[in-house]
Amino acid sequence: MTGSANPLESLQTQLDEASRHVEVADDVLERLRHPKRVLESNLVIERDGGTLERFRAYRSQFNGDRGPYKGGIRYHPAVSRDEVVALSGWMAYKCAVVDVPFGGAKSGIAVDPDALSAAELERLTRAYATELRPLIGEDRDVPAPDVNTGPREMNWLKDTYETLERTTAPGVVTGKSLESGGSEGRVEATGRSTVVAAREATAYLGRSLDGATAAVQGYGNAGWISAKLLDEMGVTVVAVSDSDSGIVDRDGLDPAEVKAHKDATGNVLGYDGSDACTNEELLTLDVDLLIPAALESVIDATLARDVSANIISEAANGPITPDADAILAENDVFVVPDILANAGGVTVSYFEWVQNRQRVSWSEDRVNEQLEAVIVDAFDSLCRTVEERNIEIPRTAAYVLAIERIDRAYEQGGRWP
Repeated sequence: MTGSANPLESLQTQLDEASRHVEVADDVLERLRHPKRVLESNLVIERDGGTLERFRAYRSQFNGDRGPYKGGIRYHPAVSRDEVVALSGWMAYKCAVVDVPFGGAKSGIAVDPDALSAAELERLTRAYATELRPLIGEDRDVPAPDVNTGPREMNWLKDTYETLERTTAPGVVTGKSLESGGSEGRVEATGRSTVVAAREATAYLGRSLDGATAAVQGYGNAGWISAKLLDEMGVTVVAVSDSDSGIVDRDGLDPAEVKAHKDATGNVLGYDGSDACTNEELLTLDVDLLIPAALESVIDATLARDVSANIISEAANGPITPDADAILAENDVFVVPDILANAGGVTVSYFEWVQNRQRVSWSEDRVNEQLEAVIVDAFDSLCRTVEERNIEIPRTAAYVLAIERIDRAYEQGGRWP
């Protein structure tokens, strides 16, 4: 596992592979390989001690043919322009795959949020919201949480925008707290769609999740929710990991107890009855289902040869490099691609946006039922594309489906100088 593959190059390679199976003009495909625009900003805030510090920030608006730009904001020291652009592209194709009427965008600030106080994070978020103000809006660009951000940061962004614009616009951002116009079911949405997609893939292959084994790499929100939901479905979760370490217990882990242990100690290591393992070891365990729920490019061509899982459902964005995809396909590993598996977050964000625009609130049951219907329909469309086009790699079929939907929207809108 290198984690060093350039995510933008990975995205463009995936698009090039899909282009072999679609009837779309080369000039249109070239347009779909690059972002519409990228805002690069230097955010300067005052630290609690009175000194000033600069942080590099990006907002990539990749494609808006199917609706307002949509995408999260991540705080991470490794954020780069190429990463943000790639993530914005993945978001555009993700929305198209699940047929949500949004385009794709993404934000990133190169910062270690653990090194800032809550007051400093608020100043940073409000400074960024001020920079984004000319670009965002309920019908233009709708940010959301991503790595190391959540309802708190979205509440700050919403408040900054509404204060500066002298308006009330709850739909300007999603992933807010319930009291600020957030949606029921949003916190579990990404993990839930990952598990629903895994269940559908298992059934498609003529298998069952009941009694199956699973490993989850990454124990943030998406990872731990995936583990919890799998456990509730009768799956034995035998291994989980965080950024520092992993643990294994072939008799099964209790996801909720592991989460409590991580919250108390800072990592999963040392959970009672478990043995330590590395992230690389976890990714190659002999399990029925593997869920990568961390960062990009964790499974490269070298590691892919040792993957033993039958099914991979990608909770993370871009966890498998293009050359690894080919190896996994050769080894009959069925991969539910990220642009479908983890689309629960943007789908429920869309539900939140609809509720905000209509000034209504849905129950959690309604949100979860609608989310399941969207993911199941998208998986069925993916499988039809695989079979009708005779495509070996499900990810390629997902991009074929997405490219054609975006291209139709572009053609139907007509040319505009």
